[in-house]
Amino acid sequence: MKALVTGADGFIGSHLTELLLEKGYMVRALSFYNSFNYWGWLQDVPVNPNLEVVTGDIRDSAFVRQIVKDIDIVFHLAALIAIPYSYRAPESYIDTNIHGTLNICQAAKEMGGIRVINTSTSEVYGTALYVPIDEKHPKQPQSPYSASKIGADAIAMSFYSAFGLPVTTARPFNTYGPRQSSRAFIPTIITQIISGMKQIKVGDLRPTRDFNFVEDTCRGFLAMAENDSTIGREINIASNFEISMFDTLNLIRELLKSDIKIIADQERKRPANSEVLRLWGDNSLLKKLTGFTPQITFRTGLEVTCEWYRKKENLANFKPGIYNI
Repeated sequence: MKALVTGADGFIGSHLTELLLEKGYMVRALSFYNSFNYWGWLQDVPVNPNLEVVTGDIRDSAFVRQIVKDIDIVFHLAALIAIPYSYRAPESYIDTNIHGTLNICQAAKEMGGIRVINTSTSEVYGTALYVPIDEKHPKQPQSPYSASKIGADAIAMSFYSAFGLPVTTARPFNTYGPRQSSRAFIPTIITQIISGMKQIKVGDLRPTRDFNFVEDTCRGFLAMAENDSTIGREINIASNFEISMFDTLNLIRELLKSDIKIIADQERKRPANSEVLRLWGDNSLLKKLTGFTPQITFRTGLEVTCEWYRKKENLANFKPGIYNI
């Protein structure tokens, strides 16, 4: 099998690329074009004869048609994902997330109906109206980011309905682990503590999240890809476990043996009506269709994550003192 991974230079995409190579796939990995020939986290992936790295932009339809040639399956992860930045630059989210997904689906259709695993997000559900959140939960666009992903998911699923394109929409809940940007909650806490800061700057600690260790998220993608019963479905990847930001912070402090002071930072808080206060995912559909269940407990995943950020060469990639939107 030859797979195209868009967004392969990112956090989840680089881990998924490694897993696919481990499972014997040939992988064409897309990294966002830049003049420095920098491949993001793909530069941490060991050299492999089955790995082909290409650089470009999913917003360019002609380029996308080129990179899907001779591909059996597309794992479409390329997206703008930072919620705070979507408040400042919403148009770029529409262009990248919706138009980019359209380009992928159109190219897959034109090439004879290539299998597509489209990547969604639990943010499309907004604050839970009921828990655990299953795939029938209403979509609530509480940020420009979530609105763009709702649109992208609709585009992807419309190609299944209208053209029979074999699409599956994978909807991960909150993924964490090595290589995650420090704009996210868990790495921003870990990097601030490990870098020796005396105070932790945090946003709202009330919200709850359903955290997936990145290796489990990637195994969820693979389970969907290797099972035809998932075609035409939107499917959660969740741990079926809920924990507050406050309790997550305290668990990290315990693991790192830190008594660092907590400081509320208004800049890190979302607008009141945009904050997603509760996410707790139902993973029963994925389990029913594929037999997949998460393997890594939250505590174990945090231990692995903390150890990765402890390494000087890894911590050097981050700027703990700067709030990265």
